Amino acid sequence: MTERKALLAIHLGALLFGLSGIFGKLANTLPMAIVGGRAIFAVVALALFARLLSQHHSQRPSAHQLAMLALGGVLLGSHWLTFFEAVKVSGVAIATLGFASFPAFTVLLEGLLFRERTRPGEFAMVAVVCLGLILVTPDFDLASQATAGLLWAVLSGLLFALLSLLNRASTRGLDPVQAALCQNLTVLLCFLPFAWPLLPGLRLLDWFWLALLGVFCTGLAHSLFVASLRVIKARSAAVIFALEPVYGIAFAWWLFNEIPTLRMLLGGTLIILAIFFSARMAR
Repeated sequence: MTERKALLAIHLGALLFGLSGIFGKLANTLPMAIVGGRAIFAVVALALFARLLSQHHSQRPSAHQLAMLALGGVLLGSHWLTFFEAVKVSGVAIATLGFASFPAFTVLLEGLLFRERTRPGEFAMVAVVCLGLILVTPDFDLASQATAGLLWAVLSGLLFALLSLLNRASTRGLDPVQAALCQNLTVLLCFLPFAWPLLPGLRLLDWFWLALLGVFCTGLAHSLFVASLRVIKARSAAVIFALEPVYGIAFAWWLFNEIPTLRMLLGGTLIILAIFFSARMAR
């Protein structure tokens, strides 16, 4: 893969990740059913991509790594569940921006868990993200849907940050696509029993949206991300993935007429700029 193709791949991956909230909103069912259905299609897609992209001499996971991958699967499924709950409660725009807080959690937890020095610029990034979240919230009434949805989204960001740090600590030397397959298989095993009673009642159109979530927003997006990182640097990928909320908000505006307020746009701009400059500082 050339660098130009890798950049196209990472942009497509960011777009697909940004569409997760759109497909979750279009699926007319509960978040638990979305998680279970997405996991079904994600496992099938990742199994296929693992055969196409995985390295032939990849390291086999140890028993400890398998346990950590299983724990990562629980975190991944919980992240999906809370994110789609945020989408259903408050809409795609607020859910996407709330989830975009995960780099701030990553910075704080990385310094705490790995005992790494947190630089002043990273503390500034956390402060800017917090200010952005305050602006995104129309009010602080816990009874309002917007506030409740934002809290679900921030919890989703926290869970994703924990998943990222767990992967950093436990998946070194493993093939990334195969590791993702193991985690998604865990999601399937843990969440499908709860989703199973809901699945027979889904419309054919709902299954279509879940298939798009599992195949494109999970299997293909993750595989594109992994393949592009073999060519471009991680910091470049992080800057591109800062555009994920932009894609999500733009499509929500177009499809659902979720018109963001000026205050929400300002808060979202602060969050995205904080992620952008944090990735630039990571050099």
